[in-house]
Amino acid sequence: MEVANNVTEFIFLGLSQDPGMQLMFFALFLFFYIVIMVGNLLILLTVFSDPRLHTPMYFFLSNLSFVDIAYSSATAPKMIADFVSEKKTISYWGCVTQMFTFHFFGCAEIFVLTVMAFDRYAAICQPLRYTTIMSANACIVLASLSWLGALGHSFVQTLLTFQLPFCHNQVIDHYFCDVHPVLKLACADTTLVNMLVIANSGLISLGCFLILLASYTVILFSLRKRSSESRRKALSTCGSHFTVVTFFFVPCIFIYLRPSTTFPLDKAVSVFYTTITPMLNPLIYTLRNEDVKNAMKRIWNNMVSLKEK
Repeated sequence: MEVANNVTEFIFLGLSQDPGMQLMFFALFLFFYIVIMVGNLLILLTVFSDPRLHTPMYFFLSNLSFVDIAYSSATAPKMIADFVSEKKTISYWGCVTQMFTFHFFGCAEIFVLTVMAFDRYAAICQPLRYTTIMSANACIVLASLSWLGALGHSFVQTLLTFQLPFCHNQVIDHYFCDVHPVLKLACADTTLVNMLVIANSGLISLGCFLILLASYTVILFSLRKRSSESRRKALSTCGSHFTVVTFFFVPCIFIYLRPSTTFPLDKAVSVFYTTITPMLNPLIYTLRNEDVKNAMKRIWNNMVSLKEK
């Protein structure tokens, strides 16, 4: 990444230039970030504390909660601090680091959500072989591949962007360092890099989304012959997962599966997959999941019993 350029820092325009709006956004996004941290940490604590949740489904749910904490932390603290800062700056290498961590954890979320859909497919469509298909070793391998794939994606994405020279323009029309807004500042032809970014980010998002849709189509067809109770339980679990998938994948596809052009709507759309989805994940998976709610009640009752003693 030894690139000759005159830029040592970048300046964010943020979500708004209006002081009143910035104060409102500061309070709102600080609240969102607290909910993200508390909700996802609560799921991690619940899954690790309750032996009844030591199953493949909740193993991947705990992976998702960890990803959401790290993923939102790549952008939210800096964004929240910038709402009350006069100058919204980030160093050149800070920008490199933010883009790398953002795409690393974002891609990990894509792969973990895809693996969770495979887990639901195996549980519903292959119930007799489920314990064999989703053995402990298989779960570890799938999780490891998700993280390694995300690492490879993020490394390529960041290298493609920052191997370009940056001359004088420092103003990023966004609230964090993402590929398209940063590429606009490069003083070189970015046509090839744009195409590679679409192939890297856009096709990963679209490909995994199509795999998810295919898996849920197969699941829905297989449920036709089940009892109404088993259909209700399966649809409740899959409905939670599909809600999360829709909130995350649709904005990602909108942003990354197109040439390097930016629209005023992009920043609002980005809020969905950087903040809203990580905040909704714990709410969706707890409010619609009886096992998690019961486990949380048991933990709470145990804590109350200990305090009384």
